[in-house]
Amino acid sequence: MKFYEKTFGGKLNAMTGKQSPILDKLPPGSDNKILHSRLDFDGGVIMASDWMDTNPYPGMKGFAVSLEYNKVNDANRVFDTLSTGGKATMPLGKTFWVESFGMVIDRFGTQWMISGGKAAV
Repeated sequence: MKFYEKTFGGKLNAMTGKQSPILDKLPPGSDNKILHSRLDFDGGVIMASDWMDTNPYPGMKGFAVSLEYNKVNDANRVFDTLSTGGKATMPLGKTFWVESFGMVIDRFGTQWMISGGKAAV
């Protein structure tokens, strides 16, 4: 979440297992895991937590997080940052619905769809 805080700006609030009043109800080893985090930025909010199950983490599948920016330059900046150490699966480019759209999987395995600019009329 610190990476996303730097990428999107804004303010991050996070609570670890040991900071929560329910630590005794969490799986062993949850002390330093993030139980709840919230990043508020530019009118947007991202909330997340660590995997708390004792089974291995299965990874993220079947979804993407969508971001929309009023300015193409803002979309480009975020796309480039998320691409670093990750993989652009669709380069940013003009589409029939918006000035700029692209898709990327960041270094943590999160899939993003990023739009920038004016919607096509």
